[in-house]
Amino acid sequence: MAVSRDGYVDRGRDAVSKTLLAVRSAVGRRDARTVLVGVALAYFGGYLYVLGHLRFAGGGGVEYVVVSEPLTRMFRSRGPLAFEPVAGVFVGPIELLVAPVNVAIGAGLALLVGANLAVSFLAWRHPAACGVGAGGTSGLLAGLPALLSGTACCGPVVLLALGIQASGVLIASFGFLVPVAVLLLVGSLVYVGRRVDPGVVGSSE
Repeated sequence: MAVSRDGYVDRGRDAVSKTLLAVRSAVGRRDARTVLVGVALAYFGGYLYVLGHLRFAGGGGVEYVVVSEPLTRMFRSRGPLAFEPVAGVFVGPIELLVAPVNVAIGAGLALLVGANLAVSFLAWRHPAACGVGAGGTSGLLAGLPALLSGTACCGPVVLLALGIQASGVLIASFGFLVPVAVLLLVGSLVYVGRRVDPGVVGSSE
């Protein structure tokens, strides 16, 4: 049976609404929140490192520098989706070059990656939230075939975690892949998040 345009819009809104609830549930739980923050910080650091904005030089002291006309130069492109640093912060052996646009892009990607793995973590910890068996070890073992087959929401999590998230830092070297990465990360978040039942996941531990 054909689905009307309004039907697709309603389904899309419902998927987004369920995904936002799943993300809120992840933020509300200490274990999933730890995953989100830890992964996001690790990704963000890796992103800056690959861009060459985060380095370890073995110096000492604390200092910073700012270029002339930073508001103008911050939008000067160095390549596809890579912009010029306008400040430098040096703390001991750590050198951080600050390019506001690159920071915004990296932070956005880091939050998407963190949210993906946090929601995936909830799906792994609570397979019943995906409609796979009951909670606990026995429920997880009983639902393992379904999880691996990809018929449940947790199925793609393994590939996403080992694929998009694990190799995501590499997109910093290929600016044209950033929009593709954003689409994949948003798509994977909605795909998993819309299948997670926040009522099964519960509140923070």
